[in-house]
Amino acid sequence: MEDISILAIETSCDETAAAVVKNGRDVVSQALYTQIEIHKEYGGVVPEIASRNHVKKLPHVVEAAAHDAGGFEQIDAIAVTNGPGLVGALLTGVSYAKGLAYTLKKPLIPVHHIAGHICANYISHPELEPPFLCLVASGGHTQIVWAKDYTEYETLGRTRDDAAGEAIDKVARVLGLPYPGGPNLQELAKHGDETKYKFPHSFRGETHLDFSFSGLKTAVINLLHKFDQQGQTYRKEDVAASFLKNVADTLVKNTFEAAHRTGAHALAVAGGVSANEQIRGAFGKRAREEGVSLYFPEPQYCTDNAVMIASCAYYEFLKGTRGGLELNARPVMEL
Repeated sequence: MEDISILAIETSCDETAAAVVKNGRDVVSQALYTQIEIHKEYGGVVPEIASRNHVKKLPHVVEAAAHDAGGFEQIDAIAVTNGPGLVGALLTGVSYAKGLAYTLKKPLIPVHHIAGHICANYISHPELEPPFLCLVASGGHTQIVWAKDYTEYETLGRTRDDAAGEAIDKVARVLGLPYPGGPNLQELAKHGDETKYKFPHSFRGETHLDFSFSGLKTAVINLLHKFDQQGQTYRKEDVAASFLKNVADTLVKNTFEAAHRTGAHALAVAGGVSANEQIRGAFGKRAREEGVSLYFPEPQYCTDNAVMIASCAYYEFLKGTRGGLELNARPVMEL
């Protein structure tokens, strides 16, 4: 079979990204413009600002990725994240991708953002093949997915309120840490005692595989308010470490329970939260105990990127998935 090179665009949140990947696994080129410094002064992503910056930067990012891959003539198809995500941000990428595909007379492939995160593991682990179980944990999503095939997924459990990354960002903010909260909370927690505080675990004793992190987030906020009201001193490092241990324990518990139920021997973790060292360590320890093969993307592919979208698009391309000029952004979208 001939090689297939796909140029993918990712603009679902605040990263403006483009990449060319060959045959779903080999990264040919990639370009990324991050808006972290822009949103830092607001303490989080401002959707309107994110969209405006996508409009300004996307043409340059796409041109850079195409140039490094040998030019647009080397591209066999155009792929784009069309959901879920911020509607304005998604629209920027979808509109540009439609125009590019039409101009170049190339097939257009819509890609689900969560499926893209799952496929990030194919880039880092060429030996990984379905079926396998995958936990996707990020700022907007937390769900356990059974990857039946390269393009067929079943969601076994999901958050009923806050995503894990959302709770992490909120706790980082109340601890006075700058944006982005996740990496800064991780560094703080390295110097703390994870056994200092016992926070509640959601759905203890329940048989379903869903998550809830709003109660944990509220428990941390209430504890800090109590300390402040009573003039009691505490170490932020201990709060951070205890909180992250709770998050890790919850993610590990439900994911391995899903592995037991499905009989999965291969387990992957993906999404921005999967870059967290404490969470990686907790999964690694449990996987060694149970003899399960564990896969994580390289840290650069945990957060939003176009490489994972191009990887996912390759398998959709082989399946025959195509998008036309009627393709639209879908901010809410089931996997």
